[in-house]
Amino acid sequence: MSAPEPTDGLGPWQQFLCRACGLIYDEAEGDVDSGIAPGTRFGDIPEDWVCPICGVTKGDFEPYRRRAPIAAPVAAALVAPRRRGVVIVGAGIAGWSVAEAIRAEDAQVPITLVTACSGDVYHKPELSVALARGLSPARLRRETGVAAAARLGLRLMADTVATGLSPERHSLRTTRGTLAYSHLVLAHGARPALPPGLDPALCWRINDLAAWSGLHAELARGPRTVAVVGAGMVGCELAEDLARAGHTVTLVGAAALPLPELLPEEAGRRLLAALEGLGVAYRGGVLVRGLARGPDGRVALALDDGTGLEAATVIAATGLATPPRLVRGAGLAFDRGIAVDRDTLRTSKPDIFALGDCISLDGQPCRYIEPVARQAEAIAHVILGRPHPGYAHAAPVIRLKTRSLPVELHGIPVAGAAWEVVEGGEGRLAMVQRRNGEVVARLVA
Repeated sequence: MSAPEPTDGLGPWQQFLCRACGLIYDEAEGDVDSGIAPGTRFGDIPEDWVCPICGVTKGDFEPYRRRAPIAAPVAAALVAPRRRGVVIVGAGIAGWSVAEAIRAEDAQVPITLVTACSGDVYHKPELSVALARGLSPARLRRETGVAAAARLGLRLMADTVATGLSPERHSLRTTRGTLAYSHLVLAHGARPALPPGLDPALCWRINDLAAWSGLHAELARGPRTVAVVGAGMVGCELAEDLARAGHTVTLVGAAALPLPELLPEEAGRRLLAALEGLGVAYRGGVLVRGLARGPDGRVALALDDGTGLEAATVIAATGLATPPRLVRGAGLAFDRGIAVDRDTLRTSKPDIFALGDCISLDGQPCRYIEPVARQAEAIAHVILGRPHPGYAHAAPVIRLKTRSLPVELHGIPVAGAAWEVVEGGEGRLAMVQRRNGEVVARLVA
């Protein structure tokens, strides 16, 4: 519940953006879950407050102000469907960020945004922590796609699928006709990657607001037994969120400890203990080889060690993969994602750019929220021919949003290299990994 209009003489309520994950702190709404009442000015928040999504401090927030709506006569000219302009595929954080970045520099260039969903604006990192915070689909939705399109003066083609791309003709084929473009931006993200044993009809994949809304409706019936398959970042965050919301959770992982690719053994043990302290049961060192729905509606999970378990709800958190059909059919370079130039985010074809979850840099997928705004800004300046130093990629800080044991990882761990404990008290673990005497990764949990 928001606070009434301010009477402190400091002007309207303001908003502040987390540079790390994109969360917006609204002074009118506060952060009730963290004990910050509605109507609390940002400057009055205690210094030890942290972002409820990613855990960074106040110093990582900056003032945020949305662009004002474009006047109706101008907006009408911008959305003329026969004019060539910028076409954006995808209405997630990446797609809307590009639209915002272009409009910040140019109010006239036509923009068309093509999306297979409604185009509603929401903050994806909140999906894995929404249940315990009581965030319904309506509260997660920050702005409807229609309202965002009107505010930015762009043409929104919702519920529209991109089916083909011709770089030579500068045209994009969709289920609602063919669009000509001067520049194309691919921001269609990545899709859940399901192992062969997981029947998509029997498990949820939570990668967008629509899917999460369906799961939310199922879980709203009351406490359920839930199996989360996959003990990576999303799987661990979902397991904790479900447990805090009152559900009985089993987390199934391929390794003996959660997050084996990222966390050293000591940190993995602490994370497992924290999850188990919330009631999460862990089945480690096993793979799911099959799902079957029983007559009572429950789903039986057959594990590759010959055992099994049952759950009313199964959620797959087994990683993401960039859908290759559209880009490979157009001849774009593809290497575990759409291959792009590190400075400009150009693809291998003229006037086509890509950003966000769907891209790879030197063969490494770039599936983090933190760099998206900088990627969008670089693309906007290149498209508009404006001076810009270019996108400077740096390994983002990895933050595990498990409140029972928040984890922060700096740098890129070297597979197989030893970790050194530099602080190992009961309430805090700090570790470093060195190569040739230099610290290449640092972890705090």
